[in-house]
Amino acid sequence: MSDIANNGAAHDIWDALRRSTQSRIGLGRSGDALPTTRVLEFGTAHAAARDAVHTPLDARALAGRIDGLGLGTPLLVTSRAADRSEYLRRPDLGRAPAEGALDVLPGSGGDIGIVLADGLSPRALDDHGVPLLQALHQRLRGYSIAPLVVATQARVALGDHIGAALGVDTVLVLIGERPGLSVADSVGIYLTHNPIVGCTDAQRNCVSNIHPPEGLGYDQAAQVVAALVAGARQIGRSGVDLKDMTGAGSQIEGPGPALST
Repeated sequence: MSDIANNGAAHDIWDALRRSTQSRIGLGRSGDALPTTRVLEFGTAHAAARDAVHTPLDARALAGRIDGLGLGTPLLVTSRAADRSEYLRRPDLGRAPAEGALDVLPGSGGDIGIVLADGLSPRALDDHGVPLLQALHQRLRGYSIAPLVVATQARVALGDHIGAALGVDTVLVLIGERPGLSVADSVGIYLTHNPIVGCTDAQRNCVSNIHPPEGLGYDQAAQVVAALVAGARQIGRSGVDLKDMTGAGSQIEGPGPALST
C-alpha cells in the first residue's frame, strides 16, 4: 500500500474517533508544526473560552425569561466583586454577598432554594439556565421552592449565604463552569444540605458537564439532583457521605444500607 493510501486510512480512523469525543485527538502535522486548520481551530476555541469568562451576564434579561415561564420573578443578588475583572482577580470576593445584597431575600424558609449564578461562564448560564431550571422544577415537584435568585459575580459559596438567608433545607447553585478549549458553555449544579456560611466543598455534591447535546442533558441532570436531594434529606447531610447511585438501581448511598429513592 502506498504512503498516500496509508495516510488516508489513518485520517479516516481519526475522523471516526473524533465523532465520539470533543477532545483534541489526531491533530496531525505539517512539517514540524500543526496543520493550519488545527491551529485556527485552537485559536477559535481559545477565543470562545475567553469570551465566555469575560462577557457579563445580563441578569435582568435572564430574570425576565424566567418570569415569562410562570416561575416567578427571580430576586437579584450580587457578590462583593464589583466587576468581572475584580471577580477574576479576587475569588474570595465572589464568595460573599455585597453589603445589603441579601436584604431583598425573604427568610420564609422552604425545602429548596435555587440560585442561578454566572460563575466562570456567564454564557453557560444564559444558554442553559432556563431549560435546566424547567427540568428541575419538573423533577422537584412535591418540595416547596423558595423564591428564585439570580446571582452575579458569584462563586459557589455565595449560595451558602443565600440559602441561609432564605432559611431553606437545601440550596442548589446552578453555575457556569470554568470554560475549557473543548467546552465553553457547561453548567454545574452544586447541592448543599443545611447551608450555613463557611461550608466546605466536602459538604457539597456536584452534578457537572451539563450542556446538551454533547454533555449531560437537562432532564438527566435534574433526575440525579432530585435523587441527591431525597438522599440528603434522609441522611441529614450532603457531601462526601452522599453518593450518586442513579446509574446503579436508582439509589442514593449513604452510611450503612443504600437509601432507595
